[in-house]
Amino acid sequence: MELSNEDLLRLNVLLANPIEAIRIDESNMTVCGLTGATEAKVRLHATGRSEKYLRHVRELLSGHVLGSPGGYPAYLQRWTRMGQTRDARLAELLLLGDPEAVVAVAGAPGLTDDLARRAWWALPTPDNARCMLERECVVTGSMGKVLASYLVEYLPFETEPLPMINTVRLVLQPGLIDTDTRRGLWSKGKNKSALLIGFLATEPNALPDPLPARADLPLHAAPLASLAGAGNACAALLLRTLDAPGQTFLQVAEKALRRPSNQDAAVCLLNAIGAYFKPAQLDAALQDMDNILQVAQGVWVRAVTGASEHAELNALASMVPPLAREVVALLTLSQVDENLLNTIFSRTTAVGSLMNKKMEPVVTPILQQLAVLRGVGG
Repeated sequence: MELSNEDLLRLNVLLANPIEAIRIDESNMTVCGLTGATEAKVRLHATGRSEKYLRHVRELLSGHVLGSPGGYPAYLQRWTRMGQTRDARLAELLLLGDPEAVVAVAGAPGLTDDLARRAWWALPTPDNARCMLERECVVTGSMGKVLASYLVEYLPFETEPLPMINTVRLVLQPGLIDTDTRRGLWSKGKNKSALLIGFLATEPNALPDPLPARADLPLHAAPLASLAGAGNACAALLLRTLDAPGQTFLQVAEKALRRPSNQDAAVCLLNAIGAYFKPAQLDAALQDMDNILQVAQGVWVRAVTGASEHAELNALASMVPPLAREVVALLTLSQVDENLLNTIFSRTTAVGSLMNKKMEPVVTPILQQLAVLRGVGG
């Protein structure tokens, strides 16, 4: 089956113009071309089955753009969705009229703000918006706020936690949304813990509705500030954790940890907790909470005698001995990440309350350490 003479002529005229991107509306059998702020349209007149006719249309586009009618998909499949598309040909891929080509451009390292504009016109989907907002040039360019606004509006239609988490994480980047929008996302997090996880991962020290500092902070602030000023990362972390930003993080993390909705949410949450306490991370790679706690306690015991290999901990033990349990909690939580869940999740696909039950050997010790840092531990 060949293209009709009318379609062939009109498509060639379209391609003779300075087209920035092409998309094909399969339901209406229309080829659309972006030319600056305007669109050019060619309505197709299929001479046979629509699917086969559209394949011929894409072969024509591929032949014109790449010099080979078989250029897509064989040309593209090696790179698409892998972020390995050659930057020099990104603009050409947007002329193929194929959604997968647009996805490849959206995920390419060489994506620019202008290419993002074209790709968004060609395929405006939530996945593409999130993918493009991973690039700083898009975030700071003209498309950043456009994509963020779309994702916020689309958020109520998301049904899975991971896209929700990633949406919040991405739109919270500086300059993308206003204060009211941010507050709205935070309020919705009261009923959707996935949104809270997005905040924990992105703005751990600037969460809305901050709590007061721990009551005993004034007793320890001076020595901790002195150590932190000398470059002691563990002291700086402990000082921040006892202060208002840290106490807020601890409470929100505890709330989210009590009811992650599925495995993706649990993984993201544990990674966010571990990232917050990373300045106190030990060298040991441990994947069991009991072992982590034992190692943390052993490290602190050595620090009390001045024998720890960690000079920062030796200094902490000397300056703030009453905060022994808090330092052990920091060391323990610094080892938290998704690896703690590997054994559990390799044996179950459970979600909801059943998943939370199976996670108790990991979650309960973490909650205990969070409580110690909040000053409510037994």
